[in-house]
Formats: sequence, C-alpha cells, structure tokens
Amino acid sequence: MRCVLGIGNPGREYDGTRHNLGFTVLDALARRHALGSWRRDWQAQVCEWRLPERMQRDGCERALLLKPSTYVNLSGTSAQAALAFFKIPPSELLVVVDDLALPLGSLRLRPDGSAGGHNGLKDIEAKLGRQYPRLRLGMGPLPPGADQVGFVLGGFAPEQRAVADAMIARAADCVEGWLADGVQIACRFNGPAVEPAPVKVPPKSNAPPVSGPAPSSG
Repeated sequence: MRCVLGIGNPGREYDGTRHNLGFTVLDALARRHALGSWRRDWQAQVCEWRLPERMQRDGCERALLLKPSTYVNLSGTSAQAALAFFKIPPSELLVVVDDLALPLGSLRLRPDGSAGGHNGLKDIEAKLGRQYPRLRLGMGPLPPGADQVGFVLGGFAPEQRAVADAMIARAADCVEGWLADGVQIACRFNGPAVEPAPVKVPPKSNAPPVSGPAPSSG
C-alpha cells in the first residue's frame, strides 16, 4: 500500500481555492480512474485505489488517497493514523501541496526536504519527520500589497484558469508517475505545465536608413 495525501481545507467554501490544490489533484485522479466513493476514516476523506498493472511498482497493488478533514494546520494527524494502520513507511507517502513561492503553473517534486513555511507540511514533519516525498504546485507570486491569507484562500482569476487546469492535470500525471516509477523518474514532470509563449522579436529591416536634411549652418 502507498498513500497520496492532498493538503487542503474541508468544506464547500474552500473548493477550487489555491490552498486546496492538493485536494483538487486527488479529485482529478479519482475522476480520471473512475474510483469509488470517498469514506470517512482517520479524520479524513479516504478513497482506496486498486492500481492498474502499469503502476504496480515493487508489487504494490493498492494506493490510498487521503484528504484530511482537520484543516491544513493539522494535516499530519490523519497522515500519521493512516500510515500506522497500514504500516506504510513515510517514504511511501506522497504529499501534494500548494506553494506560494513557486509561480503559477510550475511543479516541483522532491524526495524529502523542509516544510518551507507551509503549516500543513510543518505538522506532517512534526509527526512523521522529513523523509517523505512532496509534490508542490505553484500558485504564486503574491500580488504587491495583497493579503496573503485572503490570496491563498481565494480562487484563480479567469485569465489564470487555463494554466491552473493544465498544472492540475500535469500534477495528476506526476502522481501516476511516482506510483509507477518512483521519485527520481517522476521528477521529469518538474517545471512549468505550460511552456511560456516565445517573445516575438520584430524582424530586422534591410532597408537603408533614411537621411534627414543637412543641418543649417546659418
């Protein structure tokens, strides 16, 4: 058994917000693979996934999708309980989390590391240590003068929606890659989900420069 935990806040009022990107990726995976309904356990919404053969790395046939119902700051509570129940080591837990320090649309998968100021990761670290993979989804930068709490708990602007959707889909691909191949190979998904548009440089003109009238000496 492996576990994929998405960080977010429970409640409809938080659906689609930047701080719930972890939940959104797990929901996308559940829809993509037509998984069964979610149930409540370990202070979380839980969905068990019978993995297709292509994702059964090292003979692992199942994965647990976990959306904590404890709010972001206590994300480690359900992680600790579920891992203890199934005897899953932290190295087989992938945490999917929003990241204000990364630009919108960018992904970063790492095998371990620090919490980087994220309260959900801080709580998981306090209960399980740092040796677990985490997939960060960029939602930054914070606009000048904006309130950070209001920003992360807000939704994406209409002009950001296409990039956010592409990032979510690529993050779901990355989770599948981690299940199938592990962290090192799944790191190929790191970087922007949508390549930035090339900067258009105006073509150089071959026409000779136009000379103005000679300056008057008078």
